[in-house]
Amino acid sequence: MKFLVIHNDYGTRSGEEVTVDNHCRLLEQQGHAVLEIRRSSAEIADHRLGRIRAFWTGLDNPASRREVREMVRRARPDVAFVQNLYPLISPSILPVLQQERVPVLMRVANFRLVCPNGLLFTRGGICDRCVGGREYWCILRNCEESFPKSVGYALRSAVARRRKYYLDNVSIYLTATSFLRHWVMKAGIEEDRVLVVANPVRIPDEATIKGNVGTHVGYFGRISREKGIELLLDAARACPDIEFRVAGAVNPMYELPRELPANVRLVGPLHGSMLADFIQDSRVVVSPSTCYETFGMSVAEAMLYARPVVVPAHGVFAELVRAGETGLFHEPGDAVSLARAIRQIWDNPALGSALGVAARNHAVREYGPGVYYARFMAAAEAAIGRGGSSHMPGSVRREN
Repeated sequence: MKFLVIHNDYGTRSGEEVTVDNHCRLLEQQGHAVLEIRRSSAEIADHRLGRIRAFWTGLDNPASRREVREMVRRARPDVAFVQNLYPLISPSILPVLQQERVPVLMRVANFRLVCPNGLLFTRGGICDRCVGGREYWCILRNCEESFPKSVGYALRSAVARRRKYYLDNVSIYLTATSFLRHWVMKAGIEEDRVLVVANPVRIPDEATIKGNVGTHVGYFGRISREKGIELLLDAARACPDIEFRVAGAVNPMYELPRELPANVRLVGPLHGSMLADFIQDSRVVVSPSTCYETFGMSVAEAMLYARPVVVPAHGVFAELVRAGETGLFHEPGDAVSLARAIRQIWDNPALGSALGVAARNHAVREYGPGVYYARFMAAAEAAIGRGGSSHMPGSVRREN
């Protein structure tokens, strides 16, 4: 089968890019042809009028529509696999795919179908005011802490909703969790068009996993307010005898506190073997997110390295972690609760080891490439069965 993968990368590498790359690699390993149309938001800073251009391309992008049409007519893919389209590609490409009779399989990686900023989070807390077509709240609350940016986010979401770009032109939606599926259906998507398929995660060979108990508490991922970084710093202050290491890039819109606790060390973005070593040298990996996650890639990766995890008791985490069996929960937004859970594992290496082993077994069972591939291909067949339209039954399978 031939897949056309379309994705707008973020300005700094995120879990979405990791997932797209893992997905493409797996499909190619299984013998499928993979074509890609990729853009990066990093381009915005490289162009003198980058932000202005991004505003308009988020609404409509004739160049992207032409590129997609030309690619489809030249390569004749069986399925288009779409993820993020903002701000440079634009959801205006979706009607083109339908016109060309290409079924669209969309992986929903955030809450953007119901929330302009995609996080259901603003001003330090959970927010769902925009759900149901009330994007104006993004402007009224200035959710992006930049009035022009908030206007742009609200406008592009409203345009996509009113023109039914997603509603009428996507055959099947994929969500990594049932929690995210619930929010997707709030956008008016029919239940039978939203399938739960957990993210593809690379599984490290068991022989390469270190057996040491670890030297620090680890966090890796985006460094920003909604990820609970300040909560993590408060927990570090409550555990001054424990070293905390934070790996990741700081969100350009977020500024870390000037004075960090003496036991906190920033190590910057890590990838590949350096990230694997970081995870394995952690005695416990934490995710203090104060926002709703859509999957929790860092948690899944830590579990696959047999590391116990501490996560907040909200959102998707109840689907990823079994309390007291594969990790521990802390009260969302509560630094004392987070520090207590960290201390429980730190002071009891035997508990941490047992949680880690159970975590890896669970993650291998749920997130292995074979499991993902089978579920994804079933979804691709469902998209083909619907044809090049969300409302049009029948097969349009093409010869490769």
